[in-house]
Amino acid sequence: MTDLVNSTARGLYPISVTPFHDNGSIDLSSMDRLVDFFLEIGVPGITLLGLMGEANKLSKEESISLVRRVVRRLEGRAQVITGVSQAGFNEFASFTAALMDEGASGIMVAPASSLKSEDQVLAFFEAIAARIGEHVPIALQDYPQSTGVYISAETLGLIIERVPNIQILKHEEGAALRKITRMRAQEEGGRRRRVSILVGNSGLHLLQELARGADGANTGVAFPEVLVEICNRFFAGNAEGAEDLYDIFLPLIRHEWQVGFGLAIRKEIFRRRGLIATAATRAPGPSFDRDDHAELSGLLARLRRRLEEAGETGVIQSYRIN
Repeated sequence: MTDLVNSTARGLYPISVTPFHDNGSIDLSSMDRLVDFFLEIGVPGITLLGLMGEANKLSKEESISLVRRVVRRLEGRAQVITGVSQAGFNEFASFTAALMDEGASGIMVAPASSLKSEDQVLAFFEAIAARIGEHVPIALQDYPQSTGVYISAETLGLIIERVPNIQILKHEEGAALRKITRMRAQEEGGRRRRVSILVGNSGLHLLQELARGADGANTGVAFPEVLVEICNRFFAGNAEGAEDLYDIFLPLIRHEWQVGFGLAIRKEIFRRRGLIATAATRAPGPSFDRDDHAELSGLLARLRRRLEEAGETGVIQSYRIN
């Protein structure tokens, strides 16, 4: 029986890249190394088929095969959340069923960009739930910078109440810390059931979001073990220590957060760490030039120096910084 995600989800659920060979085919050996790495750093789950995983460039058959490979490699030691927003509405149910049959623990769904009102957003999620069945957990991705669909805290609360499938809110609205506060106030006031709140946007505001009531992060960064440690320190009552560690990594996290190019940076760091064989993205996709390599080398050298100065080198688990 698959371990399904639920409203107690906590910590870091990294969004995985999809490794490719230079010819564009999926590099399954590198995927295996990534899975082993994620297990080593102690994550409760992994997200596949997200934007960082180049899901829009994978066929349905490739997506299902990739999920099958990862689930078997994990052997129940961590959950798998799969993105399905790239599926057309008519094939949504069959695609979801296929992923769940392979052992996925839940799906991530963003509202369709064609939705023009909050009433339509509510109807969209009610229709999705009716098609996939009440047994499939949903992580609702609230990412208006990408979808163009803005949802108020009040409407999100109504959707959560009307759609029991929703167990996680992935909060990615930029500059919307107050939304987390409002969502938690709904629960504390008894106006709706509790859901897990995991944040994205590379964790740019992670400490503030945790302080507002977030349960962790669901995002892709090149040093995910750092976000694991930050969450662990915060939940252990050491918010100051979490902030100090975050400050060391902020220049790199900021560098990764380049719209349209961040994926290439993360893949190149994973390559330098020995986790994937190549930094190739599937066409059309970004790639490095000489200046990009020099720039990244300088940032990584600075990161290594600052970790040594702070006595924090142990936070990097087994894999090198080059």
